[in-house]
Amino acid sequence: MTEELSISQIDFTKTEQYTLSVRLSSEEFYFSIYNPTKEKAYSFISKKTNENLSMAANVKEVIKENDFLKHRYKRVNVMVITKRFTLIPFELFEDEQAEAILYHNHTRHENEIVLYNILKNANAVVVFAVDKSAYQQLIDQFPGAHFYCQASSLTEYFSGRSRQGNSLKMYAYQRKNSIDILCYDRGRVQLINNFKCSETADVIYYLLYVWKQLDFNQERDELHLTGELRDKESLVKGLKQFVRQLFVINPLSEFSLNGISNAKEIPFDLQTLSLCEL
Repeated sequence: MTEELSISQIDFTKTEQYTLSVRLSSEEFYFSIYNPTKEKAYSFISKKTNENLSMAANVKEVIKENDFLKHRYKRVNVMVITKRFTLIPFELFEDEQAEAILYHNHTRHENEIVLYNILKNANAVVVFAVDKSAYQQLIDQFPGAHFYCQASSLTEYFSGRSRQGNSLKMYAYQRKNSIDILCYDRGRVQLINNFKCSETADVIYYLLYVWKQLDFNQERDELHLTGELRDKESLVKGLKQFVRQLFVINPLSEFSLNGISNAKEIPFDLQTLSLCEL
């Protein structure tokens, strides 16, 4: 694995006061360390994965090669980027049914563990699957680590944000090869889904398809974009033909009052995890 960004100077004799957050995806691992004793509290590092290795093998390698992962931390958060999740209204959720519900919506895979996150703000539960070997590697290294799906922090964060005003709101979080779409009616979740797509035309298609399916109003309701908007000009131009209230979220402005530094480098979903207290 190759280091993309150098980590800030940290006093590693005091890591038991810090929070370590880990973000796992097939392309890249991200790490942030929250140090409450410093003015710029967040340090950040990213590492490319080896595409020829499994997720578990990549996790094993990165732990072996990086001394900062061998320390004991006050809290460890692990975010898994996956499309293998499903959303359940809290009042209908029973933990013993989590696995059955997930596999009703997704094909069962061998060697995975089913976990869930309770979202108090959104009044919902996200059930998701994690590679069991990767999970065990991390639990062995960080007993008591808290695991999350990227949909969990995004759903919870945007649920609060969507309560502003009276319009329906759609939030689109774009990554390299997929997009998470989250729709709300004044804080109430209408739909959360992930679509595999990388071309701008496909992103526009899925956004407008969901917009039409939920009968959003072209003049009044809002569409907010964030994430890796690689072809932002074409994306915005294509969507503005159909949606008047279109906004691009600027993380620097979004999180400027919350003490999160290096906002350009830290992925948006990992930043929301720091704020949601899941």
